[in-house]
Amino acid sequence: MTVIDLSGSWQLASADGEHRAMMPIPGDVHTALKSAGIIPDPYFGRNEDAVQWVAHADWIIERRFVLDDPDGSWYLDITYLDTVAIVFVNDVPVLSADNCFRRYRPDVSSALRPGENTIRIHFHSNIAAGADRQAHQPFYIPYSTANCPIPNGNMLRKPQCHFGWDWNIALAPLGLYGAIALRKLDTARIEHVVTTQRHHNDGVELYVALTLYAGEPGILPVHFSLDGERVRLDCGIDAGTTTIHHVFEIKNPRLWWPAGSGEQALYELVVEVPAETVVRQIGLRRVELLTDPNEAGSRFAFRINGREIFCRGANWIPADALFSLTSPEKTGDLLRSAVDANMNMIRVWGGGFYEQDWFYDLCDRLGLMIWQDFQFACNLYPSTPDFLENVEAEVDDQVRRLISHPSIVIWCGDNELVGALTWFPESRGNRDRYLVSYDRLNRTVEQALKRVAPEAIWWPSSPASGYLDYGDAWHADGSGDMHYWSVWHENKPFSDYRSVRPRFCSEFGFQSYTSLPVIETYAAQRDMNIASPVMEHHQKNAGGNERIAGTMFRNFRFPKDFANFVYLSQVQQGLAIRTAVDYWRSLKPHCMGTLYWQLNDTWPVASWSSLDYGGSWKVLHYMARRFFQPVAVAAIPSEDGKSIRISLVNDTPEDATVTINLSLLTLNGERSPLQSIEAVCTPDAAVTALTLPVSDIPEGLILAWSFTVSNGMGGEGHHVLGTYKALELEPSGLEFSVSPAGDGAFDLLVQARGLALFVLIESGTAGRYSDNAFDLAAGESRRITFTPAAPVGAAPQFRIYDLYSCQAAG
Repeated sequence: MTVIDLSGSWQLASADGEHRAMMPIPGDVHTALKSAGIIPDPYFGRNEDAVQWVAHADWIIERRFVLDDPDGSWYLDITYLDTVAIVFVNDVPVLSADNCFRRYRPDVSSALRPGENTIRIHFHSNIAAGADRQAHQPFYIPYSTANCPIPNGNMLRKPQCHFGWDWNIALAPLGLYGAIALRKLDTARIEHVVTTQRHHNDGVELYVALTLYAGEPGILPVHFSLDGERVRLDCGIDAGTTTIHHVFEIKNPRLWWPAGSGEQALYELVVEVPAETVVRQIGLRRVELLTDPNEAGSRFAFRINGREIFCRGANWIPADALFSLTSPEKTGDLLRSAVDANMNMIRVWGGGFYEQDWFYDLCDRLGLMIWQDFQFACNLYPSTPDFLENVEAEVDDQVRRLISHPSIVIWCGDNELVGALTWFPESRGNRDRYLVSYDRLNRTVEQALKRVAPEAIWWPSSPASGYLDYGDAWHADGSGDMHYWSVWHENKPFSDYRSVRPRFCSEFGFQSYTSLPVIETYAAQRDMNIASPVMEHHQKNAGGNERIAGTMFRNFRFPKDFANFVYLSQVQQGLAIRTAVDYWRSLKPHCMGTLYWQLNDTWPVASWSSLDYGGSWKVLHYMARRFFQPVAVAAIPSEDGKSIRISLVNDTPEDATVTINLSLLTLNGERSPLQSIEAVCTPDAAVTALTLPVSDIPEGLILAWSFTVSNGMGGEGHHVLGTYKALELEPSGLEFSVSPAGDGAFDLLVQARGLALFVLIESGTAGRYSDNAFDLAAGESRRITFTPAAPVGAAPQFRIYDLYSCQAAG
């Protein structure tokens, strides 16, 4: 036996011995305690407050294993150990760990014995560890108190959102989230497999660098396999590390493309030594980041395989606040939902995890380009030698692990650390000190990346106007990537999105409440009020509920009850993000990317997400599927309000011939034709198909359109002059019927007798609707298919909303 898998059931105990439970590994302490009935569900009500003691305690996990023959060289292989922990084998300390993002492989040979052995991990409280390290800094290192109610998370190399965020529960969890195994070193082990590519007219050269570790010199047979070609090399290896190189020549390569732009062709690279095999998924593609100067500043655009790609997507945060509540299946559903909404990029944000291998494998297969942040966010950080040495090892581990994934197209140093220099009195009072400290950290990350992958695309921070540019990229839109938060944080109208012209907007967002079926999982009926303590507890952004309500009252009439307040909050969230995306896409190629904040939730909470906790689609996600469609039509008001520009965007490599039918809707739902046009948009371009004077739209009527594209795409939309609350809507007369659709799905036939805007179907049964948040004019109907997430017997109970029906009586 050369490998003993040590995952599975462990004994968990508090360091004082007062609490005991079984804990599955991989897993986290909080979930184990909840499963044992020691703590309540942290996500329900205000139980977050009742479980704070867990993170202040030290915890011990332990298990036994049998090893018949301990002779030879043995080591532990551990990933995602969170975070400050000492590992003991038979009471011998074999590892002192303090970085959740590193892979540890301590030699444990001298601690093993024949027969039964004991392995124990002592977790030190992350809270206590952070405080201790802060106390030993040469000067105070501020953290974002607005985000993190648990202090000093910036002292530790673990997910920063674990200490709370303006969308996350604050638990400071701890546990072991990856692999743990005992392995015998048989001649040599594989440390890393790193690949690089050279593209030329005759094909692609794939360079493979295999790093081995051996206890003593020897000869080792190594096999490299790719696309039917298998090569054996008999390699002399030294004690310590040895790197072996091999090159595959690939003729007529099948290229990897982002979703919607071509095939996600993948090759399987297999590297074998006698005791170990590593498989890598290889996609052949060329990636360039274009930052050439022009009259507006400088560009920020991705070119894939010679073609510029407009990036449509959202920001990714951890799939759950507690690791044990995640799974590859749940995460896979979230990522597939991104692609199903016509996204081709996600940004793995810098306050969470470097995700596990299968996450990136799935993104490779789905064609989701990844903007990969290094894991630093919204705080200042130490720059002491020990901290930087730890970071350097972290970056080395992660880049070697992930660099071969075709989905990762850019590596970014951090999230908002440059801006954070202006957030704290300490850094405002001594900017030079903290700027130098930041620069040391940033250069450490960059240099560690470049040592492993010299050709990797590096971007220093997000947002940033350029290399070594420490300016305000929240409001400067001429160069680099931009985070634009004025509509949410500064309470500006949605039209303010049209006041900026970003080259690439990598963050912008607007909150809504999570859907009513999700709220019902954490709140009792008496709590169904936006001002209730429970609802306020599940809103982590200071003033967030007031901002949702205030914006609603500027744009809509008061909803008649709590359920409709939730519904209307989601409608206005969708309108906010649609306003930004429609305008910024119409600026193409000046703007070449929009990644809204955020795709998913870590727990049930009011937030900026378009997917509910659990993966159901909110109104925004259904809207995103339309406004991110590769060929899309949008109505863009002029700055003076006197005309409306009908914008046509084509993100495909072929000409798109589009037939656009404009109509007018009365408030009782009558539809009358206004104008039909045919427009052509060249590949990867945006054009104005028509400019319509506002005077052509009589007062009290709504401009609507539908369109069809020569490639089979199509869609519809509407535009309201002024506010929705100014509309004297008449009864929509919505009705629906339900019938079986086969394969466990259900058909809903929705009919309207009047004007029904933003029709939303909802059920307490999780699942996916073929369409939602759509409009119907009088006499129109639509057949919607609902596919439950899990098989159900009888048809679920459905609720239906629309704009007229949600309003309180006048």
